Amino acid sequence: MDTQDGSPLRYGLLGPVEVVRGATVLDLGPRQRRVLLTRLLIQDGHPVSLGEICRDLWEGDQPTAAASSVRAHISRLRSALDPGHRGRSGVLVSSRAGYALRIPREARDTAVFEEAVLAARTALHEGRLDPARQRIDRALGLWRGPALGEAADHAFALRERTRLDAARQDARELQVTVLIKQADPDRAVPAALRLTTDAPLRETSWALLMRALYTAGRPVESLRQYERFRSLLARELGLDPSPGLRELHLAVLRHDTGVLGPVLGTPGPHRLTGTPLSRTPPAGPAPAGLPLVGRAEETARLEELLRKAAAGATRWAVVSGEAGTGKTRLLDELAARAAESGIAVVRVHGDRSGAGGPDAAPSCPVLRLLDALERRKPGPGCPGGSGGSGGSGGFGGFGGFGEKDEKDERGEKGTAGPDPVEALVRELHRAPVLCLLDDLDGTTPESCARLRRLAALLRNTPAAVVCALRDTGTPEISGLLADLARLGTAWLHLEPLAAGDVARLLTERGEDPGEAGALHRRAAGNPFVLAELLALAPGLRTGPGARVPAAVGSIVHDRLAGLSTEARSVLAHTAADGGRLDLGLLADLPGLAADRLPVLVDNAVTAGLLLWYPDHGDPLAGHYRLPELVHDVLLGTLTVSGRQLLHATLARALTGREGTDPARLAGHLRAAGPLAPVPAPLSGPRRDPGRNRP
Repeated sequence: MDTQDGSPLRYGLLGPVEVVRGATVLDLGPRQRRVLLTRLLIQDGHPVSLGEICRDLWEGDQPTAAASSVRAHISRLRSALDPGHRGRSGVLVSSRAGYALRIPREARDTAVFEEAVLAARTALHEGRLDPARQRIDRALGLWRGPALGEAADHAFALRERTRLDAARQDARELQVTVLIKQADPDRAVPAALRLTTDAPLRETSWALLMRALYTAGRPVESLRQYERFRSLLARELGLDPSPGLRELHLAVLRHDTGVLGPVLGTPGPHRLTGTPLSRTPPAGPAPAGLPLVGRAEETARLEELLRKAAAGATRWAVVSGEAGTGKTRLLDELAARAAESGIAVVRVHGDRSGAGGPDAAPSCPVLRLLDALERRKPGPGCPGGSGGSGGSGGFGGFGGFGEKDEKDERGEKGTAGPDPVEALVRELHRAPVLCLLDDLDGTTPESCARLRRLAALLRNTPAAVVCALRDTGTPEISGLLADLARLGTAWLHLEPLAAGDVARLLTERGEDPGEAGALHRRAAGNPFVLAELLALAPGLRTGPGARVPAAVGSIVHDRLAGLSTEARSVLAHTAADGGRLDLGLLADLPGLAADRLPVLVDNAVTAGLLLWYPDHGDPLAGHYRLPELVHDVLLGTLTVSGRQLLHATLARALTGREGTDPARLAGHLRAAGPLAPVPAPLSGPRRDPGRNRP
């Protein structure tokens, strides 16, 4: 609305309420009048009755002349906002329904802010970082203080204030995302720190801080910030960080630049994705790395699944296995073969809520699949018609269905929005497609319900859907797996590699397979651990000079940190005793309650820190043993005096014990040094029980 001097009025709510004409801030009068103007502005042109205004302004303690006071304030506001009006004002209007402010949307700073944020987000998605930064800086520059100013504490303002505060936090996170992508740590790190200070329980902000610190070359500080947030979350809410943030933590430990982007000053493009934890390998040749061995049967079954999907049949598969057994590597291979056959590939991860950036994709796998398929289509609603295998990027509703589809979904009533499951089924009917759902562990009940509907509705569709997860026995996902079992789903459980598989791998790499047995034992058949060992120089993989790969050591330390002090004590004593678990001996040690040992052992087995080795010829008999690398990590964490104390404790328990191996006792006495309870024997085999494994 133009004023007498031709300058439009601009209304500000991003701070104390203000009205500006040109360069002049209008005098709005006393506090109660400014609160009244705020009440009308947040109503966005809709009328507010006189009675409601009185209740909102005085909040139940109205004076006798409240109505007269409101009318007087309205009159003064009309004079200030529309000084040239003759008769009825066109700005502050009255009707039987009450009073309303009729101003253009773009006259409010809240609308300008929201438009600028949207423009910045769009520019970021399109990879135009400089315009994105300019627009997000402009948007945040509109804020002059806490939203709604003096009215912020009134009950009527609570919802709008909460909305604006959340929008501001989203915008600041978007700003940090842009700064990280632009490799500007001098601004990114302080901005991310302010985010965590202002919203200490907001996980997205902590994820951005970890990213900013890592890309600034400060990984240790990044890890410390994770520990700060983990402790805060446990203390305040009794919760653990989400799987997404734990994966980000692991990426920092492993220096995984595929997730984090390169550290500043290192070569390579800056590959930060919009969502911190959702990596989507491009369809095409399998990624460089170790040859895929020991998975011939699984690969053949998945290839058959692809052939049937290409012929128009719907097929499902579930790939399960412990962490590091190669589920993702197998899916990489399948994606490459599908792409070679001309089958579209769409790959998404399970729920990753809370750790994504402000431009992150939706967390539900169904919504991510739909979003990725929509992005593949050229034409309206899908800018650029990207053909990449989707799963990352923003999610703005279900744009791109077209008017007809949207109308069909809404039906005659026209009230409900598109149903994502039915929309996904329609998209999957278009052409053969391979859908890869990785890391479904921890999927929310809502997401599982959508996946179960998808399984029920997907019939005679040229689609192959492959789900990957660690544990098929978790209650959260049992309903989905039960439904899939009734559909003839292919079940593929990945076991550890055999020694022969390791030998074939070494042969394919052009290396001597003679080390296969030692490598197999040291890696316990785990493909991930094996790959980390093979990344070391040959003399550092096995034998006396063997080292623990940094990534593996970090994982073991992380798992140990998740155990109780008692459980860690059990494992430390076992490591000092050579690595084989002796429950009878542990029960005799002071400070370890015998009735607690089964629970402690179960916890260690669940964490992957103890393995069961069946006896030859009798699968029901056997023993628990520490994997070699876990054994070495445990010993490496002990000081000299700490290790001597463990050996002394074990020597005391073995002394006088029926059936004690003299060599075993002698080894502990020697290793205990000055803490040995009795003089070490002068004869007998010499061996270090902390390194030898019976």
